[in-house]
Amino acid sequence: MKDWVKPYIKQYKGRMFFAILLGALGVASGAMLLFTSGYLISKSALQPENVMLVYVPIVAVRAFSIGQAAFPYAEKLVSHDLVLRILAHMRKRLYHIVEPQALFLRSRYQTGDLLGVLSDDIEHLQDLYLRSIIPSVIGVFIYAVFIIVIGIFDIPFALMMLFLLGVIVFLIPWLSFTMTRKNHLVIKKERQTLYGQLTDAIFGLTDWQASGRTTDLLKAQQQNDAKLLQTERHLQNWERMRNAMIQLVIGIAVILMLIWANKQAGLETITPTLIAAFTLMIMSITDALAPISDAVEHLPSYTDSVQRIKRVEHSHLPLDFPKDETWDHSQDATIVLNEVSYHYPNAQRNVIDSMSLTIPVGKKIAVLGKSGTGKSTLLKLLAGVLEPTHGKITVGGKPMHSGLLSQAVAVLNQKPHLFNTTIENNIRIGNPHASDAAIQNVVDQAQLTELIDSLPKGLQTSVEELGNRFSGGERQRIAFARVLLQNTPIILVDEATVGLDPQTERELLETVFKATTNKTVIWVTHHLAGAHMMDEILFLRHGKIYIQGSHTELLTTNDYYKKLYAMDLG
Repeated sequence: MKDWVKPYIKQYKGRMFFAILLGALGVASGAMLLFTSGYLISKSALQPENVMLVYVPIVAVRAFSIGQAAFPYAEKLVSHDLVLRILAHMRKRLYHIVEPQALFLRSRYQTGDLLGVLSDDIEHLQDLYLRSIIPSVIGVFIYAVFIIVIGIFDIPFALMMLFLLGVIVFLIPWLSFTMTRKNHLVIKKERQTLYGQLTDAIFGLTDWQASGRTTDLLKAQQQNDAKLLQTERHLQNWERMRNAMIQLVIGIAVILMLIWANKQAGLETITPTLIAAFTLMIMSITDALAPISDAVEHLPSYTDSVQRIKRVEHSHLPLDFPKDETWDHSQDATIVLNEVSYHYPNAQRNVIDSMSLTIPVGKKIAVLGKSGTGKSTLLKLLAGVLEPTHGKITVGGKPMHSGLLSQAVAVLNQKPHLFNTTIENNIRIGNPHASDAAIQNVVDQAQLTELIDSLPKGLQTSVEELGNRFSGGERQRIAFARVLLQNTPIILVDEATVGLDPQTERELLETVFKATTNKTVIWVTHHLAGAHMMDEILFLRHGKIYIQGSHTELLTTNDYYKKLYAMDLG
């Protein structure tokens, strides 16, 4: 709560105070409306000789009626404006946390987990202000003012109402918090599980259908839904019981107020016409106190949302780099790794272990190795999204950091994302200010010209969701054109040919190396296709460089490499 709630309360304390003031005025208008109405009814029942004797109460009823509607409406406008401003800041802040660490987060979190944080948790925090903070503060304020007002007339009765209404303000909210804390957390976790399972099921829907197990999928989802509904029913049952207790206390308070007002009228402390006024007024007062229990009850789920957001925030601390630093394309882009080591949090060993390497400008490097040898981690270190735990990485003599990603370094992933828009817009993401001629140039370099010329709408053709209109090789070429448009001196390629047939893979490799003659290319791959096009080949084992050399050199001097290459060709 400290990092994700308090700063925004402090930033918008003026708007929040105004919202609370309007809410309190709305409650006060409602209370005074009932008070004045009770007095007016009682006074009118005595048949006053002149209507002017009740003229002021009549005008007051009209004024308080307007206030009862206008103040809550204004409070809703101010509070929702406040919450939307806070949510905008939260979304922007979370985006700036997630965006530089995108490669890291995708390897650590499921899509459903991120969806839960970006959508459910952030949206859920708006209720913290609308349903918890503002109603609770208004309720406690009204409670205090009411006790003070009653104390002016009768201190013993004020103390009695202090304890009685304190049951609604303090005791029942505490019971509600204690009784439902576990259930709210269970519901939240079950919903997050459903997010993950649903996204996983959607991405693998074709495989479920192909295996004939769609019935099992639906059955599992229905079981999870039933479990969630059962927990929600427990909460609903408690809410009914809690509301019944609140109404019981309200009923007792109304009866006691009626008895007290009648007694005060007998003592001539108040006039008999105020008996109904005081009795009706307390109904509006207690209506303002009732929401406190619901406000407090949801605090555990708000806390859990904040903790989940903070876990994403602190899953990897961004590098400390100058925010305004830009890459000058005339700079030397030589990459130097000096005794670089990296281990993931709580890991027993280094994924990258004391690695030293110099990669001159324009060199083509292939990085191979078994799963878990550190290939992808090395790529993330070179992209600047991970910081070495020991040693350092420099580009042109400057420390590598995520601020250089997209300026000095571009990444072509195994599954690049194509947005559901036109080919041109997907390519233009690489450089929103690029001219049409520049886009056409990268289209030619990526060898997309023939494909685009065959489409009726050309570059304005929609790629459809996830680029499903095109084949895997065509999607990679569109993504590669986007990378070329960034015009970075370094390109990192993460197994971009996985899943492609041999001919498409060979053609894509030729396209990439032809278009990147003067650029540094570091290609993480799982086999030796296109090895002859590389300047140097690195094999990793246990986070260290196990084999290093050119294709020709390794074929001549290394039997292990010769055997692997022969197997790959076979």
